[in-house]
Amino acid sequence: MSIRKIVGLAFLLLVIAGGVWLAKLVWFKPFSFDHFQTRVIVEEGLRSPQTMSSLRMLEPYGITSHNGELDDISIEADMEGLARTKDNFETLMSYVDEDLTEAQRFNKRLMAYPMEQEIKNERFMFYNYPLTQLYGWHNGVASFMTGTHSVTDAQEADYYNARLRKLRTQYEQLMGQLKKREEMGIIPPKFILQKVENQLRPFLTDDPRDNAFYAAMKANLDKLDDISAEEKTRILNETEAAIREVVFPVWAELLDYTVQLKNIATDEAGVWKLPDGAAYYQTQLEHHTTTKMTAEEIHALGLSEVVRIQNEMLALFEAEGYDTSIPFAELINNFTAEDRHYYPDTDEGRAQILEDYTALVREIEAGVAGMFNRTPKAQVEVVRVPVFIEQGAPGGYYEQPAFDGSRPGRFYANLYDIKGTPKFGMRALTYHEAVPGHHYQIALQLEQDDLPLFRKFSGYGAYVEGWALYAERVAMEMGFQKTNADKIGALQSELFRAVRLVVDTGMHAKRWTREEAIKYMADNTGMAMTDVVTEIERYIVWPGQACGYKIGQLTILRLRDKARQALGDKFDIREFHDVVLMGGAVPLTILEEQVDAYIASKS
Repeated sequence: MSIRKIVGLAFLLLVIAGGVWLAKLVWFKPFSFDHFQTRVIVEEGLRSPQTMSSLRMLEPYGITSHNGELDDISIEADMEGLARTKDNFETLMSYVDEDLTEAQRFNKRLMAYPMEQEIKNERFMFYNYPLTQLYGWHNGVASFMTGTHSVTDAQEADYYNARLRKLRTQYEQLMGQLKKREEMGIIPPKFILQKVENQLRPFLTDDPRDNAFYAAMKANLDKLDDISAEEKTRILNETEAAIREVVFPVWAELLDYTVQLKNIATDEAGVWKLPDGAAYYQTQLEHHTTTKMTAEEIHALGLSEVVRIQNEMLALFEAEGYDTSIPFAELINNFTAEDRHYYPDTDEGRAQILEDYTALVREIEAGVAGMFNRTPKAQVEVVRVPVFIEQGAPGGYYEQPAFDGSRPGRFYANLYDIKGTPKFGMRALTYHEAVPGHHYQIALQLEQDDLPLFRKFSGYGAYVEGWALYAERVAMEMGFQKTNADKIGALQSELFRAVRLVVDTGMHAKRWTREEAIKYMADNTGMAMTDVVTEIERYIVWPGQACGYKIGQLTILRLRDKARQALGDKFDIREFHDVVLMGGAVPLTILEEQVDAYIASKS
């Protein structure tokens, strides 16, 4: 047989073998457990062009067409997704533990955890509210298009306009979701729908060129020097036409539907009002805390934490010469009302806030490095919450960096109400949202080459938010809260999370009204009333989520104390932070196992 025939036969065998491997990877049970886990996350990612645009993992390879597509958010897509989860779970469990390495068995547990929850809670899959002031479709797609969709050349600008044209299809899918929930009686409270209405109306400007979609496109094009003026005009004309012909009609129809839905909605805040609402709420508590704690247990924990933190604050107030004999609500409100704590209510004042936040990030980056063996390569920047969503957005939030390094991590600061940014609270928010909070945890998780792909993107709320609240405590312990006012601000931040335990369970389990919850939070935190209302209405549409912060923080603090007590002189805070951070986000029960294993390895 000639060399050519031998080489040809070898190549044919390789193709056949590769084809079998590829077929197993894509359609059947892969030979390799690791390949299966990769397939699951890749398959889900490829079904979400918006996720791919956010991560920018394919662009370096010249694959860009997904940037002109939008996600399928239809009921049919949800049902297909549930069916895939069931199939994937069955395949996952078919890998025998004895045939897996210790690391693979751990990955199997982590992948199974959310799958089991989704399958177990199938009957509640339509219990969320797709139309809210916080994460409603109208806010999400607007934020995505104006903040996440990248426009660095003419092709990406054309993709932007293509996506605007496809908003009609996604809107029709949304309406299918809303109508199904309406039939089931899953309707947001009337006051939530009023907020949605208030957000929708200003978006319908008389001139498309006054719309946020047009403004974002123009701002992006203004930064590009390698596109001709004629090309920019063409692109902007197409943006304007898409807004007039698609965006405006869609927003107008959604506004009409919101008004109609508001007419049949009630003012009841809690999910107890929904069919089998108590059982649904318990599933949400378990999901968001990754524990089996009941609403009653969480409520009691919140009340005790409120008392403890307030007592620490009273000691600081007394040291500053305040009269601590008056009710706590009056004391904290008098303190927060002092003009010295606020920036001017002007454009210049808001610009200074962003500057000062940036300075605080750089200060903590330099000061806290000695507490960590590894810090993220990605930078973090401070930007303002987009004006068109700031009225319903939280005081601050974090956005992960792009996978390809084209976009840094972002700490978004809400500047809607100047009273919502007291100077004494800025340090705690910086440490929570940026360094060493969300940015350190999320960016490090993304940057680890040795984590399976699905673990790079896992996001258990109790872990993620618990770490961020723990980060606030670390910064305070290191002396970064420079004054008693700063310390009061840090404790107020922690108190705010303790109060969340009380009001979330109060509304959803104890049938508190919106007004009762607002009063309790206002009386016990001294937060600006606009922030209080925004927060309470957030918990109403996102039941249980707010409980993860404090439970996560208390768990990490308890585990740190446990390790320090067990190891004595062998305890190294940098190693402890490695244990907590380097494995990525995990359920709190599994985190405790990891810390126990670390203790055993050092003992």
